[in-house]
Amino acid sequence: MHVLQVISLLLDYPQSGVAEARDDLQEIIQASPLTDANKAQLSAFLQRRTTGDLMDWQSEYDGLFERGRSLSLLLFEHVHGESKDRGQAMVDLMNQYHEAGLDIGIRELPDYIPLYLEFLSTQGDENARLGLAEVGHILAVLACRLENRKSDYAALAYALLDLSGVEVDLNDLREQVVKEERDDTPKALDKVWEEEVVTFTGSDSTEGCPTAQSRPSELQRRDQFIPLNTDDLSKPAKPVGI
Repeated sequence: MHVLQVISLLLDYPQSGVAEARDDLQEIIQASPLTDANKAQLSAFLQRRTTGDLMDWQSEYDGLFERGRSLSLLLFEHVHGESKDRGQAMVDLMNQYHEAGLDIGIRELPDYIPLYLEFLSTQGDENARLGLAEVGHILAVLACRLENRKSDYAALAYALLDLSGVEVDLNDLREQVVKEERDDTPKALDKVWEEEVVTFTGSDSTEGCPTAQSRPSELQRRDQFIPLNTDDLSKPAKPVGI
């Protein structure tokens, strides 16, 4: 499912190469199984972002995804928070990537959504759909939070929901999101910075923003889908802020 590679690229930290590949990416979007409405929204996002100023795009990206946890692009942040279960979930997912033939760099966190999408894009359409369905509830929460902040990044999350086939009561989620306290305010960030930093590899070399630089190879196994070995991510027990 090539459109997952497009969405992965757009969810990753903005780079100039996206603009250079805009026409090819637009073709992939139009050829995708997305609904016409989601094609239009995703296409408009790509056009708008790649014709604007790159530094402005990067600044907005940092403000959305690097301040606070409610819009974290790490799947397990929304499932386990900072509990000890998160570390084991990381290890289990890393092992499952390895079983499928995917080796990721030391700076990669396996639950980073752009990386997860890159992986699913190599596993065949049905397996990709199942993989998205597993995290459907998380995608829905992110979509509603981005929509509440009036960010056009919501189009990416809604496109992923469309591809997953998962049915979620978005109106109920929107009502919950509206009642949430923002976690990207100076006061909220001060509280987070006072907490101990949690790492999962035992090395400071993993600090910093993860990027989806490690791509799945053509040798990856595509004959079966290996589900995430975690709690049911489609119904996380306690998403952050919900």
